[in-house]
Amino acid sequence: MPEVVARAAGRAGPVLRLCAACSPAPRRVPPTCPPATDPGPDSTAAPGPAAIREGWFRENCSLWPGQALSLQVEQLLHHRRSRYQDILVFRSKTYGNVLVLDGVIQCTERDEFSYQEVIANLPLCSHPNPRKVLIIGGGDGGVLREVVNHPSVESVVQCEIDEDVIEVSKKFLPGVAMGYSSSKLTLHVGDGFEFMKQNQDAFDVIITDSSDPMGPAESLCKESYYQLMKTALKEDGILCCQGECQWLHLDLIKEMRHFCKSLFPVVGYANWTIHTYPSGQIGFMLFSKNLSNNFREPVQQLTQAQVEQM
Repeated sequence: MPEVVARAAGRAGPVLRLCAACSPAPRRVPPTCPPATDPGPDSTAAPGPAAIREGWFRENCSLWPGQALSLQVEQLLHHRRSRYQDILVFRSKTYGNVLVLDGVIQCTERDEFSYQEVIANLPLCSHPNPRKVLIIGGGDGGVLREVVNHPSVESVVQCEIDEDVIEVSKKFLPGVAMGYSSSKLTLHVGDGFEFMKQNQDAFDVIITDSSDPMGPAESLCKESYYQLMKTALKEDGILCCQGECQWLHLDLIKEMRHFCKSLFPVVGYANWTIHTYPSGQIGFMLFSKNLSNNFREPVQQLTQAQVEQM
């Protein structure tokens, strides 16, 4: 199967297997997962969230039945419900600080780079000159960190609907959220769907890193959203979205492929590993408006010096 190489900061470039058989799916936080209990508006670290029992956080969800992930908790750092979702942060015994939204792990300090670097650098290294980038979601700041460090990128717009996620990440995940201090960034707190209606033919690369396919990012699940992203891209633009877990959601991935193939002439799927995501695997969907882009080889090859500066 063809391969594409993307950078992992300070490491040898990981090899990602791509195929044109799959298409995008929503982010890994489903509406059917039971949220942690609401501690009330005046509490930032309420004791005993529903997902933490006897010193262990347990992630259960009906979208990955018969399996669960548990992490040992050393300290509860933050637990509060924002306008949109339940936000939990705890210090784990082996994975550092952990961000959880509506009961589902979003990132840990130990393995977050594995997700952030790939979802950012796959599309960036597949474009000959990605100068203007749009990030939808990504409130923890990890994707932003990678994008602003890319040598070709001149400006980044990030649309995140839940400002509380940004502030919590700055406080408890500073190594992830460091990109918020970049002069390249324009931060838009609001609905990415509405933003793109006003910005067409504007971006070289769009990266969708939404945290919830219903709730705060409900519009991201609709087919019209992908059409809107297509119109927001420039003529040679590239889109990258989550592709969910092939071990759990293959039917959903195939379904998404069906309609996305009608929108974009080139569709690819990248398979990668991250331990704290369901089944230890996550997919990335890639779309190009340029028929000559096959995603099998990086268009932009970074030098060792560029990698070390990122």
